Amino acid sequence: MKMIKTYIFRILPIIIFTIISCNEVDSKINISISHNIINGKIKLNDTLKIKVDFLATKNFKDNDLNNLLFDLKSNNNKYELNPIDYDETTKEYHFLLDKISLGKKELIIKLNNVNKRLNFTLLNDKAPKIYNYEIINEFSRGLDSYTQGFEFYNDTLYESLGRYGKSKLVKVNFKNGKQLKEAKLSSNYFAEGITIMNDKIYQLTWKEKVGFVYDVNNFNKLKSFDYKKSIEGWGICNDGLRLYKSDGTEKIWFLNSENQKEEGFIEIYTNKNKVVGLNELEWVEGKIYANRYLFEGIAIINPSNGAIDGVINLSSLKGKVTQHENLNVINGIAYNKKRNSIFVTGKMWDKIFEIRIKEKEWTTEI
Repeated sequence: MKMIKTYIFRILPIIIFTIISCNEVDSKINISISHNIINGKIKLNDTLKIKVDFLATKNFKDNDLNNLLFDLKSNNNKYELNPIDYDETTKEYHFLLDKISLGKKELIIKLNNVNKRLNFTLLNDKAPKIYNYEIINEFSRGLDSYTQGFEFYNDTLYESLGRYGKSKLVKVNFKNGKQLKEAKLSSNYFAEGITIMNDKIYQLTWKEKVGFVYDVNNFNKLKSFDYKKSIEGWGICNDGLRLYKSDGTEKIWFLNSENQKEEGFIEIYTNKNKVVGLNELEWVEGKIYANRYLFEGIAIINPSNGAIDGVINLSSLKGKVTQHENLNVINGIAYNKKRNSIFVTGKMWDKIFEIRIKEKEWTTEI
């Protein structure tokens, strides 16, 4: 028994040293990264090229390189990113980025328990196309509509009007501006965007971080819902299956249509920069059309990756309405599928403009 104890005491230091030595191999591995990212940015059609160099202790084996892994953190999700090939000549791993959404990314390069992180921003590979428009009709209305949400449903116009103490949901005769039905909000709510799907109206509020769901037929309030991840409530639209919500930043959030929970987001970018201040939203033929706060136009957004494909210049519209001291920014996009046109207006504008986009092929299907 005494001999066994003596043997254990003798080999114990060896075991401990071996364990420590193994850990030291990992801790002394130095991963050196070179890449083709310029100023922290790379574009959608570029092939990401990563060269990984290693410095290690003498116990490090070349076979350990087979354990090299690449993880990509994108929009709060992390998944394995597999290279399309490895160039033996340049010792580079090649990655395609064309199926990845735009915005801020983090590439995590892992070998055993050693990580190296590379941050970059993925931009669109094309500049937005600039569209002009033609006015088909002009419809007059009062000067006091502080438009926050604007939507056609079954060829009827619905509007969300903002400001504390004056916020309400209204059904409107767009030809003369007459309000046919209304539901007032409590004075502590500032109404924002609306969208309508399956006979339900979804309405946001600004800083209160709560939304409301109404029956489109009678305006009865069915429920309320919270949004805790996004900063504020600005604009909202839907594709027939789920909701899309802006919050004043470069993000557009995905909301589950059944419980209105925020399930993810895309970041909105051009070929140069992120785009913030996205306001009123509208779903048009598979794209998201968005007003941008303090800008006189509409951004056309690809909902699959956040790229701005085009911009509609509406800068001449504001000069066509009555000029008064409370006149505010353009805000309001409503697609009328039956008329194959877009209706636009602004906060405290006394006109609604029915327009069509020039140099764009319109169809009747969304």
